[in-house]
Amino acid sequence: MIKFFKRLWNYLTAGANQKFNEKADPKVQLEQAITEAQDQHRRLKEHAANVIAQQKQTELQLNRSLEHLGKLNANARQAVTMADQAAKSGDAAKAAEYTRAAETIATQLVEVEAQVEELKTMHYSATQAADQAKAAVATNGQLLQQKLAERNKLLSQLEQAKMQEQMNKAMSSLSETVGQDVPTLNEVRDKIEQRYARAKGMSELTETSVETRMVEIEAAAQNWEAQSRLDKIRAELGIETAAAPTPAATEAPGTEAPAAEATAAPEVATATEPPAEGTTATGSF
Repeated sequence: MIKFFKRLWNYLTAGANQKFNEKADPKVQLEQAITEAQDQHRRLKEHAANVIAQQKQTELQLNRSLEHLGKLNANARQAVTMADQAAKSGDAAKAAEYTRAAETIATQLVEVEAQVEELKTMHYSATQAADQAKAAVATNGQLLQQKLAERNKLLSQLEQAKMQEQMNKAMSSLSETVGQDVPTLNEVRDKIEQRYARAKGMSELTETSVETRMVEIEAAAQNWEAQSRLDKIRAELGIETAAAPTPAATEAPGTEAPAAEATAAPEVATATEPPAEGTTATGSF
């Protein structure tokens, strides 16, 4: 039962971590990773400094012990020499004192020599540890520099990815269909094109209607009547009349215009036929 709950807890934890990683900001996670790497490098340097300090401390102790050992060797030699001189001079008491002093110094000498050997071993191990610590700090420093350079590269890629996502979002919004709060460009364009096509259709229907043709025919008849009156006035004044354009030349192409003009022309000619010769024409004008 405990194993089941442990597995369940691990499953829930993994699921929560996955959801968290999906929602988390990559820039913040990258800064966290760099901060952790920097903290690790700092801790490694502190550990290496402690190892190097231990090596330096054993080195100082070894040098001090070697110096003490040299003094003991010199004192032991001096005590033995003085004991030998006292024995040769027949002073047995002094010879015995110097001999006991030499023995005491020799005992200390043995202890210091053992201590020196132990310090040598410790110093050798500490030196190796210090060298390894220095190499580890140097290697980790290079890795940290690589991570810092990689961070700048990743941050640049992240900014590019954000910009590309914004561009993709903007481009997709241009092709979205109806249903959004703001109409898209395609929707507005379709609406304008539909309105323009409807207006063109209504215009074509208006141009081809009978009422429009009748208005055009009446305007052409009035124009022809006015031209005829002007020609008559020019003839009375003795002014040469230029060739007037026919109604067919000024009329827009159509199917009913010629017939209408044909029927209208005689009526106009009859209505505007000049009177007989005499002064009556001038008076009517």
